[in-house]
Amino acid sequence: MLRPRQSAEIYLYAEPVDMRKSIDGLAAIVEAEMELSPMQDAIFVFCNRGRDKIKLLYWERNGFIVWYKRLEKQRFQWQWSDISKYHIRNGKDLNQLLDGLNIWEQEPHQILHLNSVI
Repeated sequence: MLRPRQSAEIYLYAEPVDMRKSIDGLAAIVEAEMELSPMQDAIFVFCNRGRDKIKLLYWERNGFIVWYKRLEKQRFQWQWSDISKYHIRNGKDLNQLLDGLNIWEQEPHQILHLNSVI
């Protein structure tokens, strides 16, 4: 599958979406409900209620691209309650989500602020 660059700006839509929606329907959600421009340099991510399908909407220079992924047996780790209206993430998080990781519960190592190595 094509993967976004790690620094890509990502918007996860907070509600389950009917996966029959195509470009026009998804772009309308971005404009009307997310109050963003679907033509900005960002990837908009939508998931269905069953959490086994994801669509990504992206504007590239002169037209839209839609990526669609359907899982055969598992579910995406998508938590509706953890997303308010929309949630901004990065390409690294999206790649991990597509790989089945829970991006909401991952906690990195604690940041240390040391003054000396001795």
